[in-house]
Amino acid sequence: MKKYILTILFVIVGLNVKAQDDLLDVLDNETPKTENIVTATFKGTRILNGHSIENRKDKELEFIISHRFGRINLGFDELFGLDQSNIRFSLEYGLNDNLTIGFGRSSFEKTYDSFLKYSLLKQKTGKNSFPFAISLFGSVAVKTLKDYAPTDKRTFAESLSYVGQVLIAKKVSPSFSYQITPTYVHRNTVKIDADPHDIFALGLGTRIKLSKRVSLNGEYYLAFDESESINARNSLAFGVDIETGGHVFQLILSNAITMIEKSFITETTGNFFGGDIHFGFNISRTF
Repeated sequence: MKKYILTILFVIVGLNVKAQDDLLDVLDNETPKTENIVTATFKGTRILNGHSIENRKDKELEFIISHRFGRINLGFDELFGLDQSNIRFSLEYGLNDNLTIGFGRSSFEKTYDSFLKYSLLKQKTGKNSFPFAISLFGSVAVKTLKDYAPTDKRTFAESLSYVGQVLIAKKVSPSFSYQITPTYVHRNTVKIDADPHDIFALGLGTRIKLSKRVSLNGEYYLAFDESESINARNSLAFGVDIETGGHVFQLILSNAITMIEKSFITETTGNFFGGDIHFGFNISRTF
């Protein structure tokens, strides 16, 4: 008799457990899964010289001062490059959370530039997950330095250049992010006929978070077409991001003295490992 009672009890318990499992499965299926957008892939809107995937938020205004000194290997007479400098001021505004517009002016070649950056897809986890963030970037720049002969005066259109980029980034972990940046550069005017008007390049940027407010960044652009008129080299940069409240402060070592895509991707001449290194910084303030 006891065996029959125990058997009945085991059957009841088993059915009860199965019913609970079935109920949990039903509740799990009926509970909506949340969609989480991955944020802070990079700390600021620049990896170092080039743009990152990050945009300004809706109605945020950012003021950026970028500075690059001369080459360190110029020696003590030039105070290791500190006697020379290139500076760029820019204002960048979030038209909405996904679209940023910016304007800047560089002392190098007295260049004015403007850009648009649009967040096309965001990296997501959970429901409708997506492994990468993708943004589109487009800029136009005009060189106003009159370094040509009076008889060879350039028109406004001849002084223009354009850049188009696809920014593809992934935050692998809270401490590591990377970005791949296919790039197209078009120059309306080149120095000699042998120089290409169109240049394709591929950028790679990384960020390693060292602490809550400090990260180590690296950036490299490989150009597939080179100008014949200059001994152009690929742009390489290393730097440190330091966040201080509303500021993001970047300390940079790079073989490029310029800070807009048209210039540092296609016109860098310094050999980083030969000592042609420019110390510089980016400092931004968001309002």
